[in-house]
Amino acid sequence: MEKEKMPKHIAIILDGNRRWAKKNKLPIIKGHSEGAKRVEDLINYAYEIGIPYVTVYAFSTENWKRSEEEVKGLMKLLYKFTSDMIEDNSKKDICIKVYGDKSRLDQKIQKNIETIEEKTRDRKTLTFGICLNYGGRQEIVKSVKEIATLIKDGKIDVEDIDEDMISNHLYTAGIPDPDLVIRTSGEYRTSNFLPWQITYSELYFPENVLWPEFDQKQLDLAIEEYIKRNRRFGGN
Repeated sequence: MEKEKMPKHIAIILDGNRRWAKKNKLPIIKGHSEGAKRVEDLINYAYEIGIPYVTVYAFSTENWKRSEEEVKGLMKLLYKFTSDMIEDNSKKDICIKVYGDKSRLDQKIQKNIETIEEKTRDRKTLTFGICLNYGGRQEIVKSVKEIATLIKDGKIDVEDIDEDMISNHLYTAGIPDPDLVIRTSGEYRTSNFLPWQITYSELYFPENVLWPEFDQKQLDLAIEEYIKRNRRFGGN
């Protein structure tokens, strides 16, 4: 692949864990467990091939509507996933950031996230973003409220508001917008994922691929498709 044409930031909607479990006659939580392993594999591969930013949609604000049993299983899996990241001694230069309203998560998970972000904050080679209890519209509302408070307190004027200011009050402040958005499982929508940030992203929907089946070869295919596209950003 042409290195200079590769995407700098890949964002992924991790869809199809439950369908994979049903397809293989396994408990739903097993599908999520396999999906978590796939995330680890893909992050390590992205690190090897030089992708500087990867962001995944792991748990949305709407996912709380799922069954109590599934949500509890997901939270246990999330606690294990974050605990394993704390214990990771691979020495890879990966910075981990968590985007979303963390206040609703279990205190043990919040503590793990705080530890991980502090432990990895000075790492530079790859920034791995995890969207947890995340909703794109909610993120924009948060940004607007923060800016409104600055106006109310007399710290800025209305005329000071521009796109950069709004971006700087999002969870992803300081992170470049995604170049490529991937959604597995055959769904063709972005489902409240980074709506501000993906305005000019290339969208890729692999046919008949559930997230636990999305391996290194599938990522290569997505990147190759991205490289073929002509990104004009509204120009000629």
